[in-house]
Amino acid sequence: MLQPSNRAIPPDDVLPLSDKTIVKYRYWRKALILILLGSVAALSLLVAFLLRFEFLVPRVELARLKTGLLIAVCVKAIMFHLFRCDRGGWRYTGLADMNVLLTANLAGSLIFALSAYALYGAAFPRSVYCIDLLVCFLLTAGIRLVVRIHHEQSKRANGKGPSRGILIYGAGSAGIMLLREIRSNTSLGLQVLGLLDDDPNKAGLTVMGVPVLGSGRQAAVIVERFQKKKTPIHEIVIAMPSVTGPHLNEAVANCRATGVPCKTVPSVATLLTGIVLVSQIRDVSTNDLLGRKPVRLDEEVIRGSIQGRSIMVTGGGGSIGSELCRQVASFRPGKLVIFERAESDLFRIHNELANRFPNVEIVPLIGDIQQYANVEQAVRSHKVNSIFHAAAYKHVPMMERHLIEAVRNNVLGTRNVVNAAAYNGVDNFLMISSDKAVNPTNVMGLTKRVAEVIASAMPGFDESAQTKFVSVRFGNVLGSNGSVVPLFREQIAKGGPVTVTHPDMKRYFMTIAEAVQLVLQASTMGKGSEIFVLDMGEPVPIVNLAREMIRLSGFDPDRDIEIRFTGTRPGEKLFEELVLEGEQIVPTYHEKIKIFRGARMSRLETDQWLKELQNLVAREGEISILRHLKDLVPEYQPDGRWREMLQPEPLRRAAVS
Repeated sequence: MLQPSNRAIPPDDVLPLSDKTIVKYRYWRKALILILLGSVAALSLLVAFLLRFEFLVPRVELARLKTGLLIAVCVKAIMFHLFRCDRGGWRYTGLADMNVLLTANLAGSLIFALSAYALYGAAFPRSVYCIDLLVCFLLTAGIRLVVRIHHEQSKRANGKGPSRGILIYGAGSAGIMLLREIRSNTSLGLQVLGLLDDDPNKAGLTVMGVPVLGSGRQAAVIVERFQKKKTPIHEIVIAMPSVTGPHLNEAVANCRATGVPCKTVPSVATLLTGIVLVSQIRDVSTNDLLGRKPVRLDEEVIRGSIQGRSIMVTGGGGSIGSELCRQVASFRPGKLVIFERAESDLFRIHNELANRFPNVEIVPLIGDIQQYANVEQAVRSHKVNSIFHAAAYKHVPMMERHLIEAVRNNVLGTRNVVNAAAYNGVDNFLMISSDKAVNPTNVMGLTKRVAEVIASAMPGFDESAQTKFVSVRFGNVLGSNGSVVPLFREQIAKGGPVTVTHPDMKRYFMTIAEAVQLVLQASTMGKGSEIFVLDMGEPVPIVNLAREMIRLSGFDPDRDIEIRFTGTRPGEKLFEELVLEGEQIVPTYHEKIKIFRGARMSRLETDQWLKELQNLVAREGEISILRHLKDLVPEYQPDGRWREMLQPEPLRRAAVS
């Protein structure tokens, strides 16, 4: 390996033989390049004199020419060395290198002109200065370009394996970057056969020798034309990283019509991480197809509420909890306490954060929110300032079968965290809720609605208490554990069928990053007892999402992979609401965030209700527990077996008979 240029090279008798050879090679290479550049400087001055005197240099000018050659070679060689033009890497010459080369030529020509004027005054031909500068720059730049062209042609000639033909959709800066890298890295085995762009002004243009063949809507015709020429297009890469929602949807539809797989490149922010562009080409993500732009929140306000403070995240190993930990750690808290009962998940997120944020104190704690003593000790011993409560059971079908466990964790567990926060004077408590808490039809949504009621009843008796208790509601999170996206991916990978419960099923969707940003923003906005909701655009039909994922995987829905409707599961609604009737909508300073304030129970009423619930849980009477929950949440409309069990006794007997 070459020694860095800013480190001193040890004496030859200290270096191993191989290192000595490398150093000598570097010196000889620099010397040869300087000799070449010096020769170019001499040649350019000679050409300048010949052009100036129409190839008949007068005898009186020969003495000035000889002196000028000596001055030009010495001065320009020094300038080329100072501007590092004698270094290698000519095969990668770009515009930046040309700028440096032009600057070196300008400096060399200026010093040469001043030196010649000092010796000969006005007698030295003044037009020679300009001609010499122009010729010298053209020759030095031309040599470097020839080296680069020769290198690229040699790589193409020596490329291993057949090239895969691709089209780049987007002739903007991202498309040109991708084209440049593919052409310079022949080991990828890719050949760009053309560009597509929806801008009519770019039609017919040629970019780096590659033509803009047409718009995205012409993609199918263009691909078919290449097929007839027996030069197949194997892939289309969408190079429009700043485009989202409907525009990207249209681009994907255009690519899909060709029957050729398509991929996309990431945003500019992702490119700035320093990873090679081609390595970041990825399959089109459902995150790109939200139908709206991702929400961006006020990071400075969030930073002010987190930086230097002790933050605790319950359920920090889950999908939302782990992303919460990542984003909280990025704002440099004084301490991040991760409270999680799943050992493997806790180990994973702790290792990740410890490596990514070595300057942040990460405290992994194995604990269960169902044990008040565990929660209270964690809050007290680490002097927690803010709690993000993400620990909960969330899978609807599973909770339908395990009512008592859902109540123990989602209701009584939340009560424990709430009480620990209030007892220790935590500044902010934020609970993550769900759109399933609105007019719930399942046990999971019912328990989350009860948890909202518990949080909104705080602080209770002591109105001077400093803790602010708020909840955040949002819909389905793309890619989270147990969501439809990973389920559909798994089913597609197995060849289908992709199962959808009902053709009219609709859900709101958001990305994990958006959900966590909302949580962090809400933690800075809450005054107490509010429920925050993100404007998530229009609900998405689940069957459309399934079809889109099948197409993006290179298959045709219902032909290559079957979509099978299985029927709604117990407790499942066709459409999830975000607000309850009668809740008051209050705007905030952020257009995408609203506050919903419903009827608030007193702390005394809540405590009495919770005491009775705990007694019922201890006796494990499911029907009694469910009736007690429905007393608090009368809008609960059970489904399946729970609906039958809650019917009055005469009706149950009639149904059985």
